[in-house]
Amino acid sequence: MARDSQAALVALNRFGFGARGGASGDFINAASDPRGFVIADLARPNGALLEMPGLLSTAELGKQVFDYQFEVQQARNAAKAAQSTMSETAPAGDAKPAQRRNLSLSSAAKEIAGKDPAMQAPGQMADSANAGAMQPPANPAKPPAEPPNIIQKTFRTEALARLQRGVVADCGFAERLVVFWSNHFCISANKGALARMWAGSFEREAIRPHVLGRFADMLKAVEQHPAMLFFLDNQQSLGPDSRAGLNRKRGLNENLAREIMELHTLGVGGGYTQDDVTALARVITGWTFAGRQGQLGAPGSFVFNANAHQPGPQQVLGKTYSQNGVAQGEAVLADIARHPSTAKFIATKFARHFVADDPPPALVAKLQDVFTRTDGDLKALATALVQSNEAWQTPLIKMRSPYEFLIASGRLLARNPEDPGRYLNGLNLLGQPLWTPAGPNGFPDSNAAWAAPEGIKLRLDIAAQLGAQLADRFDPRELLELVAADAASAETRRTVERAESRPQALALLLMSPEFQRR
Repeated sequence: MARDSQAALVALNRFGFGARGGASGDFINAASDPRGFVIADLARPNGALLEMPGLLSTAELGKQVFDYQFEVQQARNAAKAAQSTMSETAPAGDAKPAQRRNLSLSSAAKEIAGKDPAMQAPGQMADSANAGAMQPPANPAKPPAEPPNIIQKTFRTEALARLQRGVVADCGFAERLVVFWSNHFCISANKGALARMWAGSFEREAIRPHVLGRFADMLKAVEQHPAMLFFLDNQQSLGPDSRAGLNRKRGLNENLAREIMELHTLGVGGGYTQDDVTALARVITGWTFAGRQGQLGAPGSFVFNANAHQPGPQQVLGKTYSQNGVAQGEAVLADIARHPSTAKFIATKFARHFVADDPPPALVAKLQDVFTRTDGDLKALATALVQSNEAWQTPLIKMRSPYEFLIASGRLLARNPEDPGRYLNGLNLLGQPLWTPAGPNGFPDSNAAWAAPEGIKLRLDIAAQLGAQLADRFDPRELLELVAADAASAETRRTVERAESRPQALALLLMSPEFQRR
């Protein structure tokens, strides 16, 4: 039974988000057939898709934000004109009239990001070393906050849908795959209003439909998605010899081309040169999205602007691609997706995420071979990972990321969120704000990043808060059986049983290696 329990712990923690407190069968099912329990998550039709009421397409969201920004600008212009008229009509010698506050204009002209703590970046939040920052108390002396604008509402709606899926998912392997690929092909919601508005729809449209499909299809969907084009400034890139480039005296922006090669496919040392980056940047000029007026297509949708595209053939990685509009770039992406360096880079990163910072070379080689033989079949890649002995024999030594920790806590304590604020603030506090990495390389994926003493202290604060709030609803000793059963170490069992109080026992359980490691 101990061996079955250990395998169940691997199934639940390494491949999922842990056991659910309201489903005592999770651990039993995982122990009876660990590999089958995980692989079953890949067999659910459309199991990675996220379709809920209120979740709109990128184009629909684009139109909303364009209209909102236009209204804000009009309000600012009107306020400025009104102030100018007041100044011009003031009697000579009189003091300049005090500016009258127009509440409706003031509200409309608020900064796009707003002042909602859940929407702010970590550096903008008040520094706090306690978990109370997850749910800040109301301040009666402060005036009521402005109602959330359309960008804030959309971000919170998308966040809530993603959080709820993680908390209620059966095993959670498919959802873990979504999180992995979303961080691999990341954007940052801090880029601006469009990035914040599109962060959720980018994941729903470019990542989720392909996590069990082909890598080449995901790559194309990602690089043509308006959120990625905006995040890496490709809408500003003009072919130097294109009609738009000649008229505007502007040229290439290589951001997207460089990250495609360095971060998305080939990896550093993957055999490409600066000339390849420049050539790819020329190839994808004209890849953009339609603006508010919709001259090239539906506002907020991907479009190819032929007037911005660099004419002529281009040579990338030793192969020449003829001028063929948008198909020229699609052909390059298709070939890069099949490049041997891409197979090695993806296999290594995949094994590093799920197994160990220094993954077994035999496992990496196996995954690389599967990726190559199946033409980038990501379901086959995930299946090969689960079926490998290395994935089960390697100890659970990786620290859960802040997102994984909070979702695992919500699952164990049966707290399906009705509002995303507590989770969003907790992620901000722990240094992993949702969809907001510091750069295009995504959030770190190593023990060094998440096991630092200051991070552990903040996790303990959150665990203590949860213990204080919820201990009267649970017996921590019973929860320990759901978390690890016979796989729990004698030290963990003794620590939980000898805690001074039930709140302390629950907090210690949440901080145990059996809960924190994956």
